[in-house]
Amino acid sequence: MNLTEKTKSQEYIFEGRIINLRRDIAILPDGCEAPREVVEHNGGVCVLPLTDNNEIIFVKQFRYPYMTELLEIPAGKRDSKDEDPLHCGKRELKEETGAESDNFVFLGELYPSPGYVNEVIYMYYADNLKYGDANPDDDEFLDLIKIPFDKAVEMVMNGEIKDAKTQAAILKVANLKANNRI
Repeated sequence: MNLTEKTKSQEYIFEGRIINLRRDIAILPDGCEAPREVVEHNGGVCVLPLTDNNEIIFVKQFRYPYMTELLEIPAGKRDSKDEDPLHCGKRELKEETGAESDNFVFLGELYPSPGYVNEVIYMYYADNLKYGDANPDDDEFLDLIKIPFDKAVEMVMNGEIKDAKTQAAILKVANLKANNRI
């Protein structure tokens, strides 16, 4: 069965600094029409930085939509859809933690909520870290926290780490480590 939907029309409802919101009319595989609301986003990158002591460097920050502090691996949005994800990941790692690396491993892409947003998050692992000064954006207030890798896996499994990109990256790296691929 062909599951492809075709776009009949698009109407932009909001155009912002981080997202755009549009309302589309889609033609379904059976020829009927259906409304679709789409959040457009340039996408982002996250990096799981692992220290020589087998600790993950996390950032703890307040996340306004949830009105709480979350524990996450360093991440940020791409400046444009054309920005190289690895370049973005290196920039965000340096800005948020002060760490740099020449050893990045691509972990894959994550679609955080494909029902309504076109965001793609590119996930990386980095080790052999070198440290300098962090330089977060003016509107970023972060605490850096190092957690042993095995403890972080346990925290994912017991629900203490709620961020999807962080969960996915930790579990992917755990699998790669278990199979001696990292």
